[in-house]
Amino acid sequence: MKRLLTLSIVTTLFACKEEPKIDYVLFSGKIENPTVKSVSVFQGREKIKEIQLEQDGTFSDTLTVENGYYNLDHGREVAYMYLEKGDSINVSLDTKEFDETIKYSGIGSGKNNFLAEKILIEEKADIDISKVYAMEEPEFIAVMEDLKNSKVKSLESKENLSSEFKTTEKKNIDYDYLINLLNYPSYHKHFAKKAEFKASDDFMTRFSSIDYNNSKDYEALDSYKRLVQSHYAKKLRDSDNPSLIFDEVSNAGIDDLKEDFSKSLRYDISPSNENLKAFYDGIMKLSSDEKYKEEITAKYDKVSKLAKGMPSPAFVEYENHKGGTTSLKDLKGKYVYVDVWATWCGPCIREIPSLKEVEKQFHGKNIAFVSTSIDKASAHNTWVEMVKNKELGGIQLMADNDWNSQFVKDYAIEGIPRFILIDPDGNIVSADAPRPSNPKLVELFKELNI
Repeated sequence: MKRLLTLSIVTTLFACKEEPKIDYVLFSGKIENPTVKSVSVFQGREKIKEIQLEQDGTFSDTLTVENGYYNLDHGREVAYMYLEKGDSINVSLDTKEFDETIKYSGIGSGKNNFLAEKILIEEKADIDISKVYAMEEPEFIAVMEDLKNSKVKSLESKENLSSEFKTTEKKNIDYDYLINLLNYPSYHKHFAKKAEFKASDDFMTRFSSIDYNNSKDYEALDSYKRLVQSHYAKKLRDSDNPSLIFDEVSNAGIDDLKEDFSKSLRYDISPSNENLKAFYDGIMKLSSDEKYKEEITAKYDKVSKLAKGMPSPAFVEYENHKGGTTSLKDLKGKYVYVDVWATWCGPCIREIPSLKEVEKQFHGKNIAFVSTSIDKASAHNTWVEMVKNKELGGIQLMADNDWNSQFVKDYAIEGIPRFILIDPDGNIVSADAPRPSNPKLVELFKELNI
């Protein structure tokens, strides 16, 4: 009897013991040919954890997460993941072919292998943005629908995914599709060179029924977040009164949108923005990040001094490819068209043929064409050779301190190529002049009787 009683107590103890809840993810993997010594896991902009690699490229750690989407960063490469409490995921990849080699195994791997496959579908589609967005509406829509359908077909073929995840991913695929369509009118203007283009009413009706105030999707889905921000960015571009759009964003029911949207507009504080004051006031109204607001205020104060007719910031004794140095004051009496570029900048290099044509057209006129490289000192020989090999014309200079050159800072340059036009008296004509490939540049030169 005593033994039976003991067994009963033991059984009761085991029966009453609560199963431990797993509220973390076991995360491990191996990086072949690592480019840095760690991997980092992000949720949006927030770094969840940085994990150091062992000498053989392996790593292992636990992650405390909420169920949702995350980024795995290694160097300049990014992989998208979906993590849930209780997952035990192992990832392997080779940085020499990052997207092509990434594989997941373990609990929760099915979701992540699909996300990796979705990236490959986009890569295999090999969509040339300039060509696709130059297409007419029906052809463009067909390409986007083919891409969307390929992703959906892949998703539906997976048997080991939960219905909840599939439903979420179908939303993501739909939102990505809509973002591509939403960008079409403005991109088509640029790539098809149709400044007056407007999308048809039938095309635009696709956006009339979208709910841009879904706080749940905004929090959970990066694709929806980008769609909402693209929606308001388009409204800003199309509006004659940007202040009204800023009020609309401020009154929207998504709290995080205000901060996110304000930070997406940092590059709109630029000399080319005709509504500079309205954008500055709008950003200051939306953001609660005091450090960011200080940065924007400093940039706004700088950009405000770059208006047409203001004295131009100067470059002083920049190395000249032909020998010696050149300063802006040496060119006084001529218009000066400055191309700020670098040997590593693809868009800069694509402008070279157009720049040569413009230089040829205005050869002998009262204008100096100056190309200022902001390459690092370590790339000096690369600059010397590229100028020689590509037979670059004009005055070829190298800035004294790459991105930290005073001229670059004074002109609030945060992206290249950047083109600047200065008049013969050293005053600003345009702190963000048209590119050589833009017909408006030659029109501007002719208006100035150059």
